Amino acid sequence: MSVVADQTPDSPAPDGCNSSSIGTDVPGEASRPRKAAATKAGADLRGEVLLTLARLRLATPHQLKALLLPHQQHTDHVRRALRNLLAESPALVGRTHRAQQSYWYCTPAGLAEASASGELASPVGRTTGKRIAASKTGLREHGLALVDTVIAFHQAEVADHADWRVEVAHPTPAGNLVPDAVVLLANGASAFVEIDRTMSYAGLLAKLERYDAYRNAPASGRGNAARAPRSHWQETYAGPSLERPFPLLMFVFAPAPRRAAPDTREATFHDRAQPNWRITVATTTLHRLTHDGADRPVWRIVGRGEDDRRVLTAAPKPR
Repeated sequence: MSVVADQTPDSPAPDGCNSSSIGTDVPGEASRPRKAAATKAGADLRGEVLLTLARLRLATPHQLKALLLPHQQHTDHVRRALRNLLAESPALVGRTHRAQQSYWYCTPAGLAEASASGELASPVGRTTGKRIAASKTGLREHGLALVDTVIAFHQAEVADHADWRVEVAHPTPAGNLVPDAVVLLANGASAFVEIDRTMSYAGLLAKLERYDAYRNAPASGRGNAARAPRSHWQETYAGPSLERPFPLLMFVFAPAPRRAAPDTREATFHDRAQPNWRITVATTTLHRLTHDGADRPVWRIVGRGEDDRRVLTAAPKPR
C-alpha cells in the first residue's frame, strides 16, 4: 500500500489541552498515570493513537495531539504514527478529508488489534468510525464535539481520556438506552454524557424519561440468591456495597448550523425540564467547557436556579 503524507496544515490546539497522563480501562477504577506524554515516541505513541481511536471512534490529528502529546506545538509525531498505522497491511486506521481537515478512525483490523491488547473496557459492540467520519448529516460534528468534551475533562484531570466508553447499550423496559458516552470520573463515580447539537426539546425530555426508566431496569442475568436483587445500574455502577448513587447525567450543548445558540438551547431546556430528584442532571455548553474548564463552575443543575453554576463536585446527590 502506498502512503501519501498528510499535508493538512497545522492550526492552534484547542484551549486548555494541557494534560499528560494516560491510563488503561479498568472498570470501577480511575486510570493510573503513565509516563509523561511528551516522552512518547514510536511504538508507544502508535499504540496510544490506535487505542484512542478505538475508544472514541474518530478524531483529528489536533485532537489526538491534545490528548496524547499536549506539550508538543505541532502534530508531526501524531501524523507519523497515523501514517504508520495506515501503512500496515491490512491498514489499522482509515481517514477521510473535508475542507482541508483529515478525520481518522479505526478499521476492523485496527479494532481487532486494539481489542487484543486487553486495554479496552469491552470489545462487544465496538464499531469503526468510518461511517461517522464520512457523514454529511452532522454525525461527524457530533462525534468531534464528544472528543472535544473528552479533551476538556482530560486536561482538567476530571476524567482520563482512557476512561470513556462510547455508545454503550443499557436495558430499559422500553428498549435499550444508548448514552453518547459513559465516563469514569477521577473520584471513582460514573456519569452519563449526552452531546446535543440538533435534537428537539421534546426529544431531550424524552431522553430524560428513558434515563428514569433505566433507573428501575432489573439486572440482566439470573441474580444471586445470597443477596437481594439489584437493578442493572446498581450492578453496573453502584459498587459492591451500593455506596454510590445513580450516575450523574450531563448534557453538553454544542453549536450547529441553523439552530439556536447553545446558551439559548440550554436555557430553554431548563425551562422545560421538570426536576427529578432521583436523577441529578447537569448541563453546560461546549464553549464553557473548553474555554473555562470541566473543573470550573460551568455546570447548571436542573431545578437549582437560573444563575446557579457550580463545579461538578458540588452537584447534589440524587435521592
